[in-house]
Amino acid sequence: MEARIEMLPEKKLIGKRLIMSLSDNRTFELWRSFMSERKKIEKSISADLFCLQVYPPSYNFKHFNPEAKFEKWAAMEVANFDIIPDEMESYTVTCGLYAVFIHKGAASAGYKTFRYIFETWLPRSDYAIDNRPHFELLGEKYKNDDADSEEEVWIPIKQKSNVNLF
Repeated sequence: MEARIEMLPEKKLIGKRLIMSLSDNRTFELWRSFMSERKKIEKSISADLFCLQVYPPSYNFKHFNPEAKFEKWAAMEVANFDIIPDEMESYTVTCGLYAVFIHKGAASAGYKTFRYIFETWLPRSDYAIDNRPHFELLGEKYKNDDADSEEEVWIPIKQKSNVNLF
């Protein structure tokens, strides 16, 4: 699986969020609530959907803890925040460097892609995880739990520090 490295420009998102953990996964609840109201979002830039994860600085990707809490968003990109529908919030993703991967297959098999990213690609790369939101971009090829589905997985990265002690 190849990664492409991209500098993401700032993104303005409007959507809904929930606090959850992997052991208390409320993703279905979040998306059901969002999808029933997404047509209320005005000035969306495209029909693409963002599944955004905001991890606290203390979140440890190396020592997996399924109880660790994070914030998950279901959102759409907008031109501005002039009109935010009731029951929704705004979020700005700041610009930064990302490694982008294509996950092909059912959403339920996404763990294989993430395992590759975090256990194989990242340790072998010149990059480390940066403390910015992670997200999946669900575009026209996304078909939820269909074997023919495709989505982009965006992982925030920064150059590894190459400290020479001698």
